[in-house]
Amino acid sequence: MQKLVNELHQIVDFKDTTDIGDIVLIAAKEPQMLLYALVTDIERDSSRKDEWWQVHLSVLSLPIQQMTWTLRTAQMTGMEIFTMGGEERFVKAVNIHTQRPAGPKPETKQQKTKIQPFKRVK
Repeated sequence: MQKLVNELHQIVDFKDTTDIGDIVLIAAKEPQMLLYALVTDIERDSSRKDEWWQVHLSVLSLPIQQMTWTLRTAQMTGMEIFTMGGEERFVKAVNIHTQRPAGPKPETKQQKTKIQPFKRVK
């Protein structure tokens, strides 16, 4: 699982925190899955002595699936690989608001091509 997490860090821009409204990437080897979910709520789990959170997720699938996982901060922020039912899991928020560097973009051949507007056919 650590190898997969290392590869994901090279291709995905992750956040260091997880907040309500974030998109998280969930990875597991067994059952094999790599999916996105929307964090709809985060509540302190008062039934536990240590810092645990009930993380409410809407899995972005068809149909959308609702689930709640009870995780520690290190688990819901991708700092720790954890197990559920004996299988390793990884969860980390994705930075979908990545800004492009300031300044002019280098011109490419594609950018020089003028794109014609879509014309409706009657």
